[in-house]
This record gives sequence, structure tokens and C-alpha cells, in this order.
Amino acid sequence: MAGGKASARQKMINLMYLVFIAMMAMNMSKEVLSAFGLMDAKFEESNEVATEKNTALLADLETKAEEKKEEFAVPYNKATQVNTVSDKFFKYIGTLKADILREGNYSVDPETGKLPFEAMDKTDILDEMWFTGDRETKKGQEVIAKIEQYKTDIKNILGTDVKYQKAIERLEKRFSTAEVKTKEGVTKSWLNYNFQGFPAIASYTKLTAMQNDVKMTEANMFNLFLGNSLDEAVSLKKYQAIVLADKSAFFAGEKFQGKVVLGKYANVTPTKLTVQGKEIDVSQAIDSTGAAKLDFNVGNVGEQEIKGTFTFLEDGKPLEIPIVGNYVVVPRPNSATISADKMNVVYRGVTNPMTISFAGVPDNKVSASAPGLSKAGKAGKYTMVPTSGREVTINVSATLDDGSRASDKATFRIKDIPKPTGKMAGMSSGKLPRANVAAGTVKAELEDFDFDLPLTVTGFKVKVPGQPSITVSGSKMNGQAKAAINKARRGDAVTIFEIKSRSSGPKMKPASPIVIELAN
Repeated sequence: MAGGKASARQKMINLMYLVFIAMMAMNMSKEVLSAFGLMDAKFEESNEVATEKNTALLADLETKAEEKKEEFAVPYNKATQVNTVSDKFFKYIGTLKADILREGNYSVDPETGKLPFEAMDKTDILDEMWFTGDRETKKGQEVIAKIEQYKTDIKNILGTDVKYQKAIERLEKRFSTAEVKTKEGVTKSWLNYNFQGFPAIASYTKLTAMQNDVKMTEANMFNLFLGNSLDEAVSLKKYQAIVLADKSAFFAGEKFQGKVVLGKYANVTPTKLTVQGKEIDVSQAIDSTGAAKLDFNVGNVGEQEIKGTFTFLEDGKPLEIPIVGNYVVVPRPNSATISADKMNVVYRGVTNPMTISFAGVPDNKVSASAPGLSKAGKAGKYTMVPTSGREVTINVSATLDDGSRASDKATFRIKDIPKPTGKMAGMSSGKLPRANVAAGTVKAELEDFDFDLPLTVTGFKVKVPGQPSITVSGSKMNGQAKAAINKARRGDAVTIFEIKSRSSGPKMKPASPIVIELAN
């Protein structure tokens, strides 16, 4: 569909197909943006709670340092240092969040007290501030440097005491900036993998989560200094926002249906797993997080169901948990869609090939209508032969899986076939020997025209300087024209004009003149 010979009209139609799919994705994206907003609110709330608890823990350490100086003076001193560097880093992350709000012109709604989550879809804010191509800008390098500096500061405060080794390992893991290898095998920098190309609300939420990591680190250190065994007691980092859509694809105009939940993976291996009526090898399907990998043929175009069963052993008895899901199969794209925006044109009097389809809808449930439009035999293929008027509108409707109707339309300009170009010996102007002009064949050609429309010259006129014009029938010089050419002087310009032609379709305009200078 996007081969080198594809017409401008074909490319435009393909672009419509791609835009339709993009519109489907946009409907779901608003729900995902709201999910990130929900997570951000949860982390903000967690940070407020953590701040209060950390303040109480630090006050407890201060009291113990006064009461038992030998035992708690050094831990309290370390705790105040951890509090100072953590507060500094927490506020620095806050400036990064403020950058997103300022550059995106986002502000808290005074009525709801919330940020406009669904509107925070810009992806270029941090892309422009932190990245230049695949590399980090000075600001991006600064972000990494600040994270590394925070880790260094905490490790310097803890020192080399072996009892802090586990805390240091958790710190390194929590604030790791190591390169990440994607599932496609591409290695990316930590900053690129986590922030480049993401919507503003996603990056904003990740930064809030990083602030939560700071608070949790501070809490872990304070409990460690107090001798407590608590670890991440108030953290939500073990959980993640999970968007559960009722089906995995939606049509434009449909209502998104699903829910957002906080959850985590249960790393428990089932005793049995069945999907689509087939038992799956548990040892091969379950990954390290406890998630089951699905692998089956999706079936025909349209809405499909996923059914199965998880079987676990609980209290010595099998416990079955049903697997129920939906997904939508859309036609596989087999080409790119490339179109010039203003080339929505069909030509009068010729057969214009067209492809018409609705994304995700079988061809037998799609209908198209317009004056001069007819089916071409193959799925999605039509021909258009426009007649009168300057525009033609093609109306397309489709019956969706739920029985509802969807419709769209596109308007094309109707243009006449362009004026042909007159040619002799392959040129419309130039020099030729006298004999070649007298014996030459006059042709009319449609240059730079996308359709194969041969033309037959039926007559023309010849003008030789100093002699009257001569009318000729057919495409060859008659005796009178040859005599006039033979009388001409060397260097004279012979003009062939009013070149008439016919085609297998519409009536043609006269071709442009040919001007030949006699070379002898």
C-alpha cells in the first residue's frame, strides 16, 4: 500500500487508516493519565505521613541521645545528617516537578485541589530539558549527578560499619542509575529509559515516587539507628497502579470501561494453568514475579475472549481462580501510510483506484457510497469515475462488534486531465535536421500524470516563417507541409500547434505547441 508507485490518493487513504488507529489509542490514554494522577496523589499522601513519622522518629532519637548519651549520641548525629541531606535532595526533586508544571503551564484546580491529570500528556517538556537526541543535556547530567551525590552522602554518613551494609545495599538498589536493557535487547541510559518520551504526568509521578524513596530511606535509617527492625513500613513502593480495561482495544467514540487498582504480583506458583481450553506447562509459563505468560493465536478480526483457570493448592485443597479477559483483533498493517495533505484529488473521465476500510472491522461489514464509486472485486478495493461537479464526497459506514454503527466521510476534489504536451522526436523544442522534421511524427503526451492514458494525434497546424499556416490531418506531415518545410531557411523555427488528440476516455484539450529549429 505504500510502494513507490502508490498514488497520492492512495497515500491519503492510508493516512486516514493510521489516524483512525491513533484516535483509538487516545481514548485509552486519558484513563492511563488519570491512573498516574491517582498514583501521584497516593505517593503525595504517603510522603506527608512519612514526614510526620520521620519527625517523630528523629525526636525520639534526640530524647534517647539526651537520656543515654553513650548509646545514642552518635546515631542521633548521623540521623540529623541523614535528615539534612535527604531534605536537600527531596527539595531538589521538587524543583524538577516545578519545572514540569511551569513549562507545561499546568496548575492546581482551585475547586478540586488537583492537577489536571488528563491534560498532562505533553512528552516534550523533559525531552527538551534533559535530552538532546539520545544524550543527556547539562540538566539531564545534573539530575543523575544529584542522585549519585545523595547516595554518596548517605554512604559517607553511615561509614564502613558492617552493620549498615544491608542498608547500603538497599540504598543502591533503590536509587540505581545503571543502564537498562530493554526486552528488544537495546541498552538505554537510566534517565532515557525512565523519562524520555513519557507524558508529563508520568514523569511527574515518577519524581513524586522518588521523593517517597527519599522518605523511606530516611525512615529506614532512623529505625536502624533506634535499633528497630522496621523496613519500608509506610511505603507504597511495593505496589503499582494497574489499569484493568474491560477489553484491550476501543473504537473512537466508545466509552472506556475498566478500573484502576493498587496491587502487586503474588509470587506463588500454581499447580495447574489452563488457557483457551488448553493446559499450559506451569514450569515454562510462570516467570520470577509469579506472572503467567500467555502465548496463543489471536483468531479472526473482531472482539475475542480469553478464558482459563489458575489452580492453586490452599489448605490441602485445589483452589481455582478463573481467568476472564477480552481483546480486539484489528487487521494487520502491511505498509506505512504516507500522504501529501492536499493531494485529495480524483480525475474526471478516468478510473481512479481506491482502498476503503475501517480499522478493526471486517470488509463485509463496511459499506461505501458516492457518485461514480463501485466495488473492484477484492476486499477494500473500489474504483471512482467522477463525472460532473468540482467535488465528490465518499461516505463510509461500518457495523461494529456490539451492533452499533460508525461512519466517516472524505471529500475529494475533481480535476480535469491536464493539458497534453506536444512532442516530436521526444522533444517539445530543440534542433532537428530538415528531413527529420518533414518525416517526423507529431505526438501528444500526458507528462507527470499518474494514469496510463495513451493519446492518438488526429490533426495539427504547421507554421513556417514567411509562409501561411497549413492544416494537417493525422500525426504525419502532408505534402503541403513538407513543401513548406523544404522552402524554409536554415535556422528557421517551425511551429506545430493546435495539436488535437483523442483518448479512450475523456475529451482532450489541444496539446502545447512544438517549436523545432531547422539545423540545416
